[in-house]
Amino acid sequence: MKQVEFQAVAQSQATVWRSLLGFAHSMALKCAVELKLADIIHSHATPITISQIASSIDSPSTPDESSLKRVMRLLVEDQIFTSYEPSDGGETLYGSTEASSWIVNNKKTSLSSFIIAQTHSSMMTGWSYLSQGVKEGGTGFEKAYNCNLYEFASKDQEFNKIFNSGMACMAKDLTAAIVEQYHDGFKGINTLVDVGGGIGKTIAAIVEANPHIKGINFDLSHVLAMAPKYNGVTHIGGNMFEYIPKADAILMKKF
Repeated sequence: MKQVEFQAVAQSQATVWRSLLGFAHSMALKCAVELKLADIIHSHATPITISQIASSIDSPSTPDESSLKRVMRLLVEDQIFTSYEPSDGGETLYGSTEASSWIVNNKKTSLSSFIIAQTHSSMMTGWSYLSQGVKEGGTGFEKAYNCNLYEFASKDQEFNKIFNSGMACMAKDLTAAIVEQYHDGFKGINTLVDVGGGIGKTIAAIVEANPHIKGINFDLSHVLAMAPKYNGVTHIGGNMFEYIPKADAILMKKF
């Protein structure tokens, strides 16, 4: 086989391998969130070693550094963290990046909750039924559980909490942009209903910035069961395909 032909074959096979093992990168990202690796690395002013990271992980047993190294190798490849070898021949040092700032827990702009929701075992199971959905119609999730995502969440409180937290997490940046850039647009609105508003953070932020508005957070009842109380906001449960509460304007978000 000629060199050019060999390179083409190797490249095409590598493409298949990357696609096949893409899930490993998602799982490494989930692992980083669960172990709070970004929190640990960001808490140091300079890059740190694997042993320093391992010693800071909250675990009842001593973390396995060899396993941690493999996880970090994937995360460095994905540019979540940086790594370099010191000139003095010491241990590899790992540092933070702009990307890793998005997985620092309890940060206003953190995507950690969304990552945990999307990599939840129930969500991953749904993806394994993708081909069945193509052949028969419907989503892989529906094929796996004989119900849609929202029906499943209504039956599983743990998943419901994780899913709703993930969706609220995704709405943060959008909400901030709406409040900052669209403030004049709210002047003539006295009542505003957020359809599919989740646990109500978006409508609450809008009402806080525009206190003349009476906000309505409209979503399925099991979603609202997790929603806190907000000043100026009323939670109403229901199905938007059946009815929507009356208001001067409707807010709908699409991710």
